[in-house]
Amino acid sequence: MALFESYERRIDKINSVLNSYGIASIEEAEKITKDAGLDVYEQVKKIQPICFENACWAYTVGAAIAIKKGCRKAADAAAAIGEGLQAFCIPGSVADQRNVGIGHGNLGKMLLEEGTDCFCFLAGHESFAAAEGAIGIAEKANKVRQKPLRVILNGLGKDAAQIISRINGFTYVETEMDYYTGEVKELFRKSYSEGLRAKKLTATALTT
Repeated sequence: MALFESYERRIDKINSVLNSYGIASIEEAEKITKDAGLDVYEQVKKIQPICFENACWAYTVGAAIAIKKGCRKAADAAAAIGEGLQAFCIPGSVADQRNVGIGHGNLGKMLLEEGTDCFCFLAGHESFAAAEGAIGIAEKANKVRQKPLRVILNGLGKDAAQIISRINGFTYVETEMDYYTGEVKELFRKSYSEGLRAKKLTATALTT
């Protein structure tokens, strides 16, 4: 039975990567993670319930690789997990050619290192999914960081940014850019909670 989307197009590459680490199959990768006390599939679902099945299994494979490599630091484990994500990129696809999986792993590594203070990313039509991801990133990263990571969802429309902030307890910030000078001015700010989410998670709307 196919475990995830486009199984037939992905599985040969996945098995090749697994085999290079002495792992026979996805099922064995799952067992390795569970033997280590991890239910990666459920962890991914809890962070982003609407994710595709292949995301859950990609992180499972990545976590098994991190365990096999003996990663002891969260940042190193993140980079190893990126290898699992890359294994799920369909051969010949844009994601495969651009090493999107490896890039995601390296981004995770960067966010777990103390030298990174803030993670700012653009959010468009997928804003609600991005908000769920932002919450997960901040909450998980801060477990191994000494200084909490700040996360900013940038480029949202005013209504979307305010709705997302209100639902999730973020801080909403409305800005205006002067395209002649390149200066960005803050027009309005409101926190929709009093906890860590409001202090470290911001949804920013840019008006023109």
